[in-house]
Amino acid sequence: MKDELPKKYYEKLELNEFKLNSLLEITKAINNNLSIDNILKIFEYILREQLGISKLILYANNSEKWNCILHFGGRGLNKKINVEQELTHIKDITVIESSSIKTLNSFDIVIPIFHKKTALAYLLIGDLEDDIIAISPGIKHMPFIQTLASIIVVAIENKRYSKELLEQEVNKKEMELAAEMQKLLFPINLPNDNSLDVAARYESKHLVGGDYYDFIFLNENECFLCIADVSGKGMSAALLMSHFQAKLHANIKYNYKNKTLKNLIEDLNQDVNNAAKGEKFITFFAGHYNKKNKTLQYINAGHNYPVLINKTKTTFLNKGCIGLGMLDEIPKIEVNKIQFHEDTVLVCYTDGLVELENNNGVPFETENLIEVVENNFNLNMTELDQKIFDKLEDFKGDQEILDDTAVMSCKFYI
Repeated sequence: MKDELPKKYYEKLELNEFKLNSLLEITKAINNNLSIDNILKIFEYILREQLGISKLILYANNSEKWNCILHFGGRGLNKKINVEQELTHIKDITVIESSSIKTLNSFDIVIPIFHKKTALAYLLIGDLEDDIIAISPGIKHMPFIQTLASIIVVAIENKRYSKELLEQEVNKKEMELAAEMQKLLFPINLPNDNSLDVAARYESKHLVGGDYYDFIFLNENECFLCIADVSGKGMSAALLMSHFQAKLHANIKYNYKNKTLKNLIEDLNQDVNNAAKGEKFITFFAGHYNKKNKTLQYINAGHNYPVLINKTKTTFLNKGCIGLGMLDEIPKIEVNKIQFHEDTVLVCYTDGLVELENNNGVPFETENLIEVVENNFNLNMTELDQKIFDKLEDFKGDQEILDDTAVMSCKFYI
């Protein structure tokens, strides 16, 4: 009869089976996409119930911030340990025999979890009896606990990263949708005939922005044109401009016969105040052109001065008032009227054009814009806008465009 196998053999076999089952249980939970809380509960059960560990803290590095993601025993100790100062110097499994840091003396073992050279987590284990530290399964098999913790921490990090990617993708889709909606703000068909030629171009730094231009025929002889810019950038600016455009169209299309430009500015200022709650404002240029008598009435509400150029002179359209939403009531509004006697080009733009700097830190400013218009006065407005942006591209060198840029050019034939 063969000798019975030694008892230690069976103990080793059982221990290996326990390790294998623990790994399988954790990996199954991860593969089944269980929540982080459920995965940590399984980990706690293995350590607490099966390995007899009664005090534990697990810190994980979440976006460069150390957070306690699991703890039991040692009430309140998880809030007293500064991981950055007290643990990050530990590179290997370490027995805490006597530390100058009082809180660490409450524990027996520190287990670091690294990925390459980056610390992902620190596991602190305590309340192990001194006389069994050398033989306790919880101590003897610390590398196994380290492996188990590493699998869990990496899984948690992957979940967090996947969640961030999903949120980024959702945000990207929302921004793309907002960008498509913003395109609807701009007019599709601009006039180009023997009395009026209008072209416009918008270059966005981000998917959505706060620049806006428009051209609206009121009747066969009258038209309304405008350009605007919201303070700030991003989604909030785009939403405010969308609201502004809706209010403007309601005023212009359905009530223009009963409103002067002054009335329009007053109403829009109230709308912007109600919508922005004092957090943003809008600069706005509005013009009312009459093809029959060749006159342009305009108000400039704090916007970059449009330039009016004919073959003999250049004029800045700077009469008006402060920006919309800056004050509850605008103290003074000045309406100006211009009579055209020869072919004239009007170029409206937002600050992204004139404030763009070159490699020497010099802004583009209106001098360069005026030079382009004067040198290309006889071109149609689509070609002129292209010349403006070509000049801007050459001027900026390898500097990035830092702001949205809108340009609307109009040629009035007399």
